[in-house]
Amino acid sequence: MTDSKYFSTTKKGEMFELKTELNSDKKDRKREAVKKVIASMTVGKDVSALFPDVVNCMQTDNLELKKLVYLYLMNYAKSQPDMAIMAVNTFVKDCEDPNPLIRALAVRTMGCIRVDKITEYLCEPLRKCLRDEDPYVKKTAAVCVAKLYDINSQMVEDQGFLDSLRELLSDSNPMVVANAVAAISEIMETSPTASQIINLNSQIINKLLTALNECTEWGQVFILDAVADYIPKDEREAQSICERVTPRLAHANSAVVLSAIKVIMKLMEMIDPKSEFFSMLTKKLAPPLVTLLATEPEIQYVSLRNINFIVQKRPDILKSEMKVFFVKYNDPIYVKLEKLDIMIRLTNHQNIAQVLAELKEYATEVDVDFVRKSVRAIGRCAIKVEQAAERCVSTLLDLIQTKVNYVVQEAIVVIKDIFRKYPNKYESIIATLCENLDTLDEPEARASMIWIIGEYAERIENADELLESFLESFHDEGTQVQLQLLTAVVKLFLKRPTGAQELVQQVLSLATQDCDNPDLRDRGYIYWRLLSTDPAAAKEVVLAEKPLISEETDVIEPSLLDELICHISTLSSVYHKPPNAFIEGRGGVPARQSLLPRMGSSDLTSELPPLQVTPQAAVIPNVDSLIGDLLDINPSAVQQPSVMVPSGGLGTSSGPGQSADIMDLLGDGFGSILGTSQLSPSGADFLGGGRSSGAFGMDDVFGVQSSTAFVPPLEMWLPTDKGKGLEIAGTFSRRNGQIFMELNLANKAVQPMTNFAIQFNKNSFGLVPAQQLNISSPLVPNQNIKFSLPLGTSGPIQRMDPLTNLQVAVKNNIDVLYFSCLVPMHILFMEDGKMEKLTFLATWKEIPVQSEMQYELKDVHYNADAATQKLQTNNIFTVAKRSIDGWDMLYQSMKLTNGILVLAELKIQPGNPSFMLSLKSTTAEVYQGVYKAYENSLHL
Repeated sequence: MTDSKYFSTTKKGEMFELKTELNSDKKDRKREAVKKVIASMTVGKDVSALFPDVVNCMQTDNLELKKLVYLYLMNYAKSQPDMAIMAVNTFVKDCEDPNPLIRALAVRTMGCIRVDKITEYLCEPLRKCLRDEDPYVKKTAAVCVAKLYDINSQMVEDQGFLDSLRELLSDSNPMVVANAVAAISEIMETSPTASQIINLNSQIINKLLTALNECTEWGQVFILDAVADYIPKDEREAQSICERVTPRLAHANSAVVLSAIKVIMKLMEMIDPKSEFFSMLTKKLAPPLVTLLATEPEIQYVSLRNINFIVQKRPDILKSEMKVFFVKYNDPIYVKLEKLDIMIRLTNHQNIAQVLAELKEYATEVDVDFVRKSVRAIGRCAIKVEQAAERCVSTLLDLIQTKVNYVVQEAIVVIKDIFRKYPNKYESIIATLCENLDTLDEPEARASMIWIIGEYAERIENADELLESFLESFHDEGTQVQLQLLTAVVKLFLKRPTGAQELVQQVLSLATQDCDNPDLRDRGYIYWRLLSTDPAAAKEVVLAEKPLISEETDVIEPSLLDELICHISTLSSVYHKPPNAFIEGRGGVPARQSLLPRMGSSDLTSELPPLQVTPQAAVIPNVDSLIGDLLDINPSAVQQPSVMVPSGGLGTSSGPGQSADIMDLLGDGFGSILGTSQLSPSGADFLGGGRSSGAFGMDDVFGVQSSTAFVPPLEMWLPTDKGKGLEIAGTFSRRNGQIFMELNLANKAVQPMTNFAIQFNKNSFGLVPAQQLNISSPLVPNQNIKFSLPLGTSGPIQRMDPLTNLQVAVKNNIDVLYFSCLVPMHILFMEDGKMEKLTFLATWKEIPVQSEMQYELKDVHYNADAATQKLQTNNIFTVAKRSIDGWDMLYQSMKLTNGILVLAELKIQPGNPSFMLSLKSTTAEVYQGVYKAYENSLHL
């Protein structure tokens, strides 16, 4: 008889009946009542009112009834924490039951009840179960440690459960070992300290590999993932691990196969590529990958996504297996497209004929998306294999002759790319392309055809007529087509100016006067100005030689590729993204983790590979012209950059660097420059004149509590001979969350100085004056004034060299004076830079190990506590502190004004005046400044 009767429609007054049956003396009635309660709970009915009656049923020898009661407890304990305490004694008692199933059931249930009051009582029963004689109880207890760590990590560490887990790795039962590995892996993902306690060494790895042969499939996956994170001591050990893992490649479970491939792919980095062993591994990896393609479509897709980046990393593995990626008629579209992509990656001059024949067949399929991808694949083959380019072009022409609309359009798009790769080589086919001009209706195809006409306008007799036909529907075209049409007409004009003058005026008028798209309008203005002022320059710009394109446009960036290798067989390998890109709070394993020292390594900087980190363009853009910004000083524009808007007609222009611009600058009005007007910024952050004081730091007199951040000594920024009698010395300070430029102005001239104004150039951190130099009285000869100028950080950003370089312009009644100075990095550290422990851990893991840089701080005479206090005054915050093997480890964080986070590990050995500093950040350019900040803070 089935249990479906328990899910039948409930009747009125049933709760009272259930309560009566739960308190019945008969075991059968009691069991039936609990089943009815569980059924009601399953369908969503609230039966929490029966909590005390169900808990009373725990005192039974019947295993089925006990399981049902425990299931009820797990569901309702969180909403009834006070009542759940009633069950603790039974849990403790059951953990000592002679039946191992009941002992395991009790500890599993206690781990699933996420109530703080109960976890306090869980420690002793859990400790006993971790030492239980029965392996089933031990493997259940191991998983319970991970669950308990998620509830109260500090208690797990204090109670020594992590050490107990480490001991379970040496257990004789392989399932206990597998569960212990799974629990440790889960804990290490969320804990900044567990990795220090649970450190995998060669002895533990040997035990794990021994247990590998007898584990279940998922146990093998857990162990292989743990082995993948281990860093062998040398090449010999890496080879030994590969030999023991290689048999897993023949496993029937695809997850085990991919996990084994991950281990081998990571360890191959440590093996000499010229050795026979390396060649043997390369050959052994091909069969399992091919076998994975003989499974269900879903598994095929996951396998293909993994193969996609594996062949980018190691193309030799599958170089002879092209045929297995040929598309089958019954493959789902997602499998077909993935196979197509891998085919292109494996294409070379030896197999190009075979691939082209296959692609030509695909181009006649009925699936439109697949046909489009196949035609584009032919173009990619032409770009990738130069020897076969002519054959690919011939194939594309054959496809164009089919007159199938979407095939023709895709062919024209890829032929445009072929023209860019091989200029002046295949232009003879342009006439054939022009025959299909009227059939093009897709924006990308129309834009490609327009580009071809513009690029080869001098060879197409009726190019002006063809482009004019597009102009008739200019406003109906997409932005992509409009932009391409504008450029093509300008190219035509520059190549054949006599016949295209009217056409270029028409398109410039359409683009600038009758268009709302800012991109199109701006490009139109640029072309118009170029053509009207300097046609020769216009020719150099518009007809400049273009860089040749590469086939590998969708290749995965090397550092991401290395990181994905560490995540083979996970969701990351399907998305081709690191875990932190789609899962909040979970950091990815660092790229090439097995080749680089882990966090806490004492290796010196000289042993690290050279740092190659791409700067974040969003934070620090590239340098362009700087002088124009400094010349545009306007005392009314504070805190935000001035906005420049065009004025006057298109026919007017001003040459760069004309003397009229400088003369204007010396006037009292600070008027428009280069034919532009200044717009007043809205929402500017004015701090008011009351912030400036006669002496540095006088705000403290009024009861404002300022920090004791290190203030560098005054430096001479503008000497008298360069300042035309004005001498400027200065430094920077940070008080109460505000950055100040501390200025000492001295008049060494023979006449008074008035009308002071100051402006900064674009800089790496957006520093701007938050107010002007409010010097009310004239600065008379031989007088000096001290002034604290508050600074904001919302100005325009531009990367400087060096990074903290600040270019300043000061104006007075005599002249405009220029100087530059360096802003100490610690002045830019924010007061909210302290991170939470878990956030620190996740961020540390997200930053690849290659981005870590280490420094040595010498002659420091502080202990860990004193160093912590010293650094905190400069907004360098200690997140956590640990003592390991006689070293005090400080994990620290700081946040710059532009949001860049810097993480640090400071290693201090009592009595040793040399500290070891490790820095991690997504923007490596800040490291030198941060190192200087530590030097200054610890050597006061």
